[in-house]
Amino acid sequence: MKERICETDDGIQSAEIVSDFNLMQRSLRDKNLLSTNDIIKSGINFGCGLEIGPGPGYLGLEWLSKTLDTELFGLEISPAMISTARENSVEYGLSERVSYCCGNALDMPFSDNSLDFVFSNGSMHEWEDLKSVFSEIYRVLKPEGRFFISDLKRNISFFILFLMKITVNKKSLKEGLITSVNASYTKEEIAGILSGTDFKGDFFVSEDLFGLNISGKKSP
Repeated sequence: MKERICETDDGIQSAEIVSDFNLMQRSLRDKNLLSTNDIIKSGINFGCGLEIGPGPGYLGLEWLSKTLDTELFGLEISPAMISTARENSVEYGLSERVSYCCGNALDMPFSDNSLDFVFSNGSMHEWEDLKSVFSEIYRVLKPEGRFFISDLKRNISFFILFLMKITVNKKSLKEGLITSVNASYTKEEIAGILSGTDFKGDFFVSEDLFGLNISGKKSP
């Protein structure tokens, strides 16, 4: 297993790469390859909550479109991504149910015990301090509030990584895919980190060919 190599702590700031990433995420949405249904199956299907690192917003917007009477905050470190996500929320007709703010998951601008859920896809490998972010997730969740975090895994097979690379057209996105894999975690690493948080045993880590899924809840 190769050593983890940190990628970035300021997200994607370049307007050109944000545009390319938006088109890639839109394509994944059109192919029904976003993890929206996995989030809903985890029990996150009601209330008001948070998406960490929404990027151009498609995952959260798809979730909103498949749930009723729900509201969503998006906490994103890149102003360029926020601008794109807001445009996409207008296109979806969901701008009144979602609000995006610029910030860092290490210090979430939400009160204790205030959110029904937290979810994220593809941003965990960029969090500067994983244990601290999960502690923040625990703090902002209401008792019995749920979370679902999915991301790449560092021990992905060469063949699967090759298949992923050939689906990406832009050179910058191919390079970003490699650095993201190198910065991601393994199932064992995640389980060890979460065991040291307030979630203790109230979480489950699974993996598939492409990455990791972490789900759990805050004890009442």
